[in-house]
Amino acid sequence: MQIEYAMAALGFFAFFGGMIDAAVGGGGLVQVPALLHALPQHSLSTVFGTNKLAVLVGNISSIFSYVKRIKIVWKLMFPTMVSAFIFSFLGAFSISLVPKEVMEYVVFFVLIAMAIYTFAKKDLGRVHSAAQCGSREILLGIFFGGLVGFYDGVFGPGSGSLLLFIFVKYFGYDFLNASASAKLVNLGTFSAALLFFIPSGHVLWVIGGLVAVCNMAGALTGTFLALRYGSGLIRILFLFLLMFLIGRMGLSILV
Repeated sequence: MQIEYAMAALGFFAFFGGMIDAAVGGGGLVQVPALLHALPQHSLSTVFGTNKLAVLVGNISSIFSYVKRIKIVWKLMFPTMVSAFIFSFLGAFSISLVPKEVMEYVVFFVLIAMAIYTFAKKDLGRVHSAAQCGSREILLGIFFGGLVGFYDGVFGPGSGSLLLFIFVKYFGYDFLNASASAKLVNLGTFSAALLFFIPSGHVLWVIGGLVAVCNMAGALTGTFLALRYGSGLIRILFLFLLMFLIGRMGLSILV
């Protein structure tokens, strides 16, 4: 009975993690703690590997919905995705070498800066005015793809939110288009991380399958809401998520 309760709770958090992740990213901050609580006997690498399997399934389901409605700038997306893929694999490979405390501190202060900037810029991400995609934008995409990809491989939670902000701030996207583009980049980071976690035996397939189904259901719900209500809703959810992430990471650092 205790196992059934734990799996039901895990499925519940996976659903909401997928819903949040599909709209604004950051669903890992809901799903990963739930997995850590449900799987105390397993290593951190196994928890992360199982989580990557679930979020990959949810991510793919949301991408299909987004691509049908959003015009993707593939000239920018392909090099960004390749860079994210390569550096995510390197990050997963370096998971035992990079101090997670350092990553938490860096991301914590980056999230605070993102929240302040988004609050200050009232029109940020409301209008889609994507800049011309030239060499500068492609190089920026490769740089940011590699940076966030490495972080996602090593640690992960919040990577989708970081990508969303980057597409809004540096490429002139509105929040809806940025969310769709962030999902494509995350497709590369999740896939690359699994190329490390699966061969090394750090994926629990049965539990990962259950979490993946619930995550996919949440992702489809989150994508529907994002497409239905647009950038205005995503901006609000993004700001709420940033406050949650800052509070969650702040408590983790202080405690």
